[in-house]
Amino acid sequence: MVICPSTAGRSVPKPPAVHAPSASEARQPRLGEILLLGSLTAFGAVTIDLYLPTLPAIARDYGTSAAAVQLTLSTFFVGMALGQLFFGPLSDRIGRKPTILIGCVVYVVASLFCALAPTIEALVAGRFFQALGCCAAMVTCRAIVRDRYDHRDSARIFSLLMLVLAIAPLLAPTIGGWIAAVAGWHAVFYAFVVVGIAIGAAVALRLAESRSSETAAAARGLNVLAGYALLIRHRRLIGYLLVGAANGATLFSYIAASPDLVINVWGFSEGQFGLVFAVIAVGIVGSSQINRALLRRRSPDTILGFATVGAAVAGLALAIAAHADAPLPVLFPLLFVALSSNGLIAANASAGALNVDPLRAGAISGLMGGVNFGVGALASAFGAAMHDGTARPLALNVAVALLVAVTAYHALAKPR
Repeated sequence: MVICPSTAGRSVPKPPAVHAPSASEARQPRLGEILLLGSLTAFGAVTIDLYLPTLPAIARDYGTSAAAVQLTLSTFFVGMALGQLFFGPLSDRIGRKPTILIGCVVYVVASLFCALAPTIEALVAGRFFQALGCCAAMVTCRAIVRDRYDHRDSARIFSLLMLVLAIAPLLAPTIGGWIAAVAGWHAVFYAFVVVGIAIGAAVALRLAESRSSETAAAARGLNVLAGYALLIRHRRLIGYLLVGAANGATLFSYIAASPDLVINVWGFSEGQFGLVFAVIAVGIVGSSQINRALLRRRSPDTILGFATVGAAVAGLALAIAAHADAPLPVLFPLLFVALSSNGLIAANASAGALNVDPLRAGAISGLMGGVNFGVGALASAFGAAMHDGTARPLALNVAVALLVAVTAYHALAKPR
């Protein structure tokens, strides 16, 4: 279904979404295409995870507190949320490729500024603009997938891209630690300069423009705010956005709560914490590949309907078990199942949202990213406010988020 603007006294005909391939035209992506799209998807994750081991050294060099250095992370998330709302519609208006290249230029300049930042305040500002640069690639990548693939196949591609995305949290912190140990934390930001140049060169040389003339015409017909106002009137789009954001909030909550919960409450060592984190990541990636297999026989909405119900049941069971002070062998499997549902839900919710109006895939992608980061930040803050030294706050956060997801899908997004 395509959303079209209307004017007083007359209606504007719906433009055909001719740029999205039909199921009969769907093709298998080439390895090079998957690697390039995966690099764009993982751009933000790499920029976060690669520099995490440098935080103590940054605090020492600037003579500041750990809390002040943490602002470089929170400011980055703010830049990611705001930047996607801007670059998504821009990619509809000027094209996917120019938008990514603009983002790469911003990213390279910001990374160089961070490497040379004289104060912690300057570094915080540099991280904001670094986030703006890399989010241009991330938000545009989702639109490119929808440009090239239909509803079912875009869900398959999103699941496949999670394999590439999973490499970042598994390898980037270790690589960042090596770079910092050999050459200091400034070298990590010089490495970001190289990454930005490499991605920009790959996009310039290897990425074909996928935006259609129909998308360009639709973008020119509305300003950004009017376009967003038009989109949020659509019930199914709101449903898909809430499903994706609520399910993603479980991961935001876990990431924020896991260091204290795993180390201080469950008694794992710092080294074992990385192993626990990896187990959850493997669960999410594994379920995303199960999703790819299921999509050969089932529609994204069918999978989404069952997955949201199953995730909500797991979330409720987790909350009940945590409230009853159940032991770790009971709590962790329930947490694993609840968080692993992201692999079955995220790709299908993204594909569903982008299918609501393929002519505004960039704007929808920007809205999706902004809502995801906003809801995730609220969930993390809510969990921090409820902190009581047990697993109960995290379990309650996860249960509430998954109940919101199942309600949003069956009440709003589910095709009627």
